[in-house]
Amino acid sequence: QVQLVESGGGLVQPGGSLRLSCAASGSIFSFNAMGWYRQAPGKERELVATITSAGSINYADSAKGRFTISRDNAKNTLYLQMDSLKPEDTAVYYCNWKGRTYSSISWLTDYWGQGTRVTVSS
Repeated sequence: QVQLVESGGGLVQPGGSLRLSCAASGSIFSFNAMGWYRQAPGKERELVATITSAGSINYADSAKGRFTISRDNAKNTLYLQMDSLKPEDTAVYYCNWKGRTYSSISWLTDYWGQGTRVTVSS
């Protein structure tokens, strides 16, 4: 099992910044990728950004130039620095982990965090 604990959400004014964190713990053998997804009210969950174990990064078009994903391997923690926030960034942000646990070394599994709410409003 892998536990993901997210933090850093909150209320921010348009143009402001927030930094989300996602700490992974548990029976981790190796990880393939971690990422941030978000779900706005009435909409489907969508990709924000991902980072692989090799350091390859992918951003949604809406995040490019404003958000920065990073990972501290020593702390097993994923970050999302969000700058120049817009009202349309309002959503619950979820952390996702893909990899292998000690109980499932032969196949990839993925886990989701509980989500952290980001509200961008004046």
